[in-house]
Amino acid sequence: MSSDRRSVLQAALGTGLGMLLPVRARAQSADPRDARPQEGDRLVYADGDQKGKPVKPDALPVGGPPVTAMPQDAASGTVRDGSRLNQILLVRLDPTRLQGDTTTRAAQGVVAYSAVCTHTGCDGFAWTPEKQAYKCPCHDSEFDPADGARVIGGPAPRRLAALPLKIVDGQLIVAGVFTGRVGATSN
Repeated sequence: MSSDRRSVLQAALGTGLGMLLPVRARAQSADPRDARPQEGDRLVYADGDQKGKPVKPDALPVGGPPVTAMPQDAASGTVRDGSRLNQILLVRLDPTRLQGDTTTRAAQGVVAYSAVCTHTGCDGFAWTPEKQAYKCPCHDSEFDPADGARVIGGPAPRRLAALPLKIVDGQLIVAGVFTGRVGATSN
């Protein structure tokens, strides 16, 4: 193939891909339920009898077990449950156990992390009370929530993405965006 023809084909491919990106971006952001947690969102229970109700720090016992929450736009009331990547693990730990940046992201010992494993994207984590650690049900990766959800066992390649929190009027509120990539590398 001649270099001129190759250049034309590469340019056409690049232009075509470039035109698709804005469409994909619009599709992801069109539904507010799909939007990632945003500063000011309140956290609500993702399931069970409390589904949709705000999570209050006092309802979380120190040392676990964790609960799964979803972000809710405080202004519109829209729960951002359109993507499983918005699932958030909340657990309350003894604040003296928190290490490094975990301390600044926590609110009264409550820490928040993505509920999607960084290995293959599984969710539905178990809690290991004696270690006070999350355990992925698929390949047994373990994460230490007191130390920024650092990987402490298993094949996960990186820690869970953290979500900074604050407390306003007795409710857990998102104080910033996820600190890392949510889910598995292939997501």
